[in-house]
Amino acid sequence: MVSILLDIVYTVLLTVLSPWILYRILLQGRYRDGWKERFGFVPRRYSNQPCIWIHAVSMGEINAIGSLVKQLQKVLPQYEIVVSSTTDTGMDRAKKLYGSTHRVFFFPWDFSWAVKRALNRLRPDLCIMMELEIWPNFTKISHRRKIPVIVANGRISSDKGFPRYKRFARLVRPIFRKLALVLAQDEMYAERFLYLGVPKERLKTVGSLKYDTAEVGEKVAGAAGIADKLLLKKGLSVIVAGSTGPGEEEIILRCYTELRDKYLKNKALQLIIVPRKPERFDQVAGLIQEQGLECVRFSEANDGKCKCSDNNNICVILGDTMGDLRKFYSLADVVFVGRSLVPMGGSDMIEAAALGKPVIVGPYTDNFVEMVKTLQNGEGIEIVANGEQLTKILSQYLNNKALRKSVGIRAQQVVRENQGATQRSAEAIVELLGYQKAFRNGGIATEMAATSDD
Repeated sequence: MVSILLDIVYTVLLTVLSPWILYRILLQGRYRDGWKERFGFVPRRYSNQPCIWIHAVSMGEINAIGSLVKQLQKVLPQYEIVVSSTTDTGMDRAKKLYGSTHRVFFFPWDFSWAVKRALNRLRPDLCIMMELEIWPNFTKISHRRKIPVIVANGRISSDKGFPRYKRFARLVRPIFRKLALVLAQDEMYAERFLYLGVPKERLKTVGSLKYDTAEVGEKVAGAAGIADKLLLKKGLSVIVAGSTGPGEEEIILRCYTELRDKYLKNKALQLIIVPRKPERFDQVAGLIQEQGLECVRFSEANDGKCKCSDNNNICVILGDTMGDLRKFYSLADVVFVGRSLVPMGGSDMIEAAALGKPVIVGPYTDNFVEMVKTLQNGEGIEIVANGEQLTKILSQYLNNKALRKSVGIRAQQVVRENQGATQRSAEAIVELLGYQKAFRNGGIATEMAATSDD
């Protein structure tokens, strides 16, 4: 009965949202692919090999599962691992990272018939949902079929997630109780899962997978090619504003102009903006031009012919390609991590910290509260309240190389100290599947010996 009611609600929502979806398909080029898979026609598995299904919503979560996929492959080589995503960018990234060795597909919508069809075609033995991808029909039907559903890298945000679930706690608790295991990022998130119905014995705090996925170092493969293409010469100070959101680029552009005019008159300064969502590339290009600055789109820059070199760097480079953010970060003297000067929850700052860069964020980092707190305790991040403070902090960093280096070293150290979530998560998954962990590093998990009363 519940599934029928949910199907009706989903049908109404899909009908109401259809004009918006059509707009995105026709004008933004999104949601054009994967319609059969969204309705449950995922790739069919024919082998009798056991299967682990890992689902990550978007590009950030797809990146985060990298270390877990590798670890599970090592300790459970008998299992086939399949990967699903929801967004176009997530799907593109998943194909690039895992497409050559794993089945990759769009996650089905939560209609009961679509879920049943997908489960019939895949026949998974375990479903791993990243962070907070808990869908009622999917969880209920999987539980009924005795397919464990677990949450990895579990978190419930303070700004939207937890208040929303808390308001409907009586309705969602039966779903949360069906989860076989929750691997929470920290104690605060674990308490929230507990409040929403997950039994205490099925809760484990393991840390964030994103610390493990981040590669600690200073150089990134392919970054030198970007620097050559854009003619970023030695002695040039570079600010990278990554994963920016609406309303933020205008603030950053004003900061850049003020820095050039007031604080850094005798220094060559380059700003690189990388918006979080590709559909905003054209919009941000327009914003740059409205500020009277030249806009050089990275996708259109010809090798050795960057306009910035001809205009004394009175231009802004727009990072309008996907998958290159880490390369841009590696070229920066200072990194601002976006969606944090505006109330959008923030973006992942671990990649920049792992590269030893001074990281600046705004006040709105609700999706990364513990991560920011950890970096702050290690003196590896700077939090600003507004554009005025951002300008002043940028000026301090750009005028003090020793300060930049010391903050970057501390940020890297924080990342190193918080790694290990992948190992702990894999061990919990191995145990849930009825195996015992490998006795040596790099070993294979073995089935637990049957106990006897004799």
